[in-house]
This record gives sequence, C-alpha cells and structure tokens, in this order.
Amino acid sequence: MTASGAASLAKAQRIARDGVATATTELVAEEEPVALVYNGVSHAVMMASPLDLEDFGLGFSLSEGILAAKAELFDLAVVRQEAGAEIRMAIALDRFAQLRERRRSLIGRTGCGICGVESLADAVRKAAPIASGFSTDFAAVYHALGQLPRLQAVNKLTHSVHAAAWCDASGKIVLAREDVGRHNALDKLIGAMAWRDMDFRDGFAVITSRCSVEMVQKAASVGMPMVVAISAPTALAHRLAESCGMTMVALARADSFMVLTHPHRLVQSREQAAS
Repeated sequence: MTASGAASLAKAQRIARDGVATATTELVAEEEPVALVYNGVSHAVMMASPLDLEDFGLGFSLSEGILAAKAELFDLAVVRQEAGAEIRMAIALDRFAQLRERRRSLIGRTGCGICGVESLADAVRKAAPIASGFSTDFAAVYHALGQLPRLQAVNKLTHSVHAAAWCDASGKIVLAREDVGRHNALDKLIGAMAWRDMDFRDGFAVITSRCSVEMVQKAASVGMPMVVAISAPTALAHRLAESCGMTMVALARADSFMVLTHPHRLVQSREQAAS
C-alpha cells in the first residue's frame, strides 16, 4: 500500500496484440467498507476510498439531510477496524430522533447513492429552490476543467477514481476531493467546505462523473447553484436541476460544453465576445 493508503501494488501481466506477455506491477485503487455511525447506531455502510473520511462523515450527513448545519455535529472520530472503518458521530438529539424515525438503512456500493430507501417517494427527494445570485462566464468553466487533472493525485496513479472540485467565480479550483464513488467524492467535497465554513452559494462544482440524480440531490441539498459534469446527465437529474433552479453543465470538454438548465448564470466573457 502507498503511504497515503489510497492505492496498493498488484502484480499483473500486460498482453500485447501479438500475444507477448510482459510481467508488470500496477497501482490499484483501495476501497473499504465505511460505516457511518450516529450516536452509537450504525446508519449506513458505503464502499469508499480510505481518504478524507472526516470530510466524508460531515458531507454525507449534510447532503442526506441528517444534519442541517455543521453545528449539529458535536463530535466525529474515525475508528479503524479490521474489516474497514467507522465514522463515529455524535449529533443533536432532535436530529438523531428524526433519523431513527426514518428507519433508513443503506448498504451502498461505489455506483449507487440511494440504495436501501424504503419507498419510491424517498428515492427522489425534492430539492429546495437554489437561493443564489451567483454568475460566472464561459472562460471560468474552461479554466476549471484545465486545472482539474493536475489535482487528481490518486487518479493519476490508478486511473479509476472520481473527483469533485469547488471553483470560485473565476474558475480557480479552491478544493478537490477524490473517491472510488462519484457520490462519495462529492460528499467529501461538501464536508471539506463545511469544515471551513465556505459559502456553497458562491461558486460551482466540477465532477468527473455523469450528472446522475443523486449528484444533483446532494449539490442542491447544500445550495450549490451550478454543477459542471465531465459526462452526460440522466433525464431524472435534468428534471430535478430544472425544478430546483440549478444550472447544469454537462459533457464538459476542453473545446465545448453543454448547458442544459438555467443558463442565466453563464455569460460570455468580454474576451470571447470580442474575438
């Protein structure tokens, strides 16, 4: 395992087109079961990268509506176990009572963010309207996309993890987090921002995955006004972004991107207008 714990060495054989096999060693991404425990009761077990778990605990709690604010989290400790890790959190009693009433038990995998809900209504949570006057220009999106690969340290080693990054109005990336799960990466970003008391309304997120409905739900839950996705959206995610007032940008590449909802937050820069 590497010093960071994010990847391990694995012996492999590289097979050429002519059938010649060459022994090699590859770095593969680590993932482990991570239990989110509230006031001594396990609520969810997710498969996640063993990095930034403090961020994950707080971010998951906020994005899933377990907590409304960081102040409702009284204590957090990451406890390593033989089988994985526990994120043990002490939360406000009224929030814990609400959590017990929901009787929700998640067993998540890297590709799923809403497994284990009890009803169809629970699967697609309504998002509150985005209350943000944030706006930026086309150049900021391209600037953010250009920076992101350099900040994906684990992905450079393994080519198999997602990233979520937070950008200011100029497109400068302020924070980035990585994980084997796309929704975990976003939760870690949300948690990292919350620990720092950053304003979710004053910037935009860039994600390296498709913009699926749980990604929109999580971003909307904390009031992010815009999400830029490297890949395509789903129709359900598109409808949710439209209904809550989020600007959705998808298929973002070095030469173009697509704006699907609420384009008023994106304007052409003066330099682009003059060219």
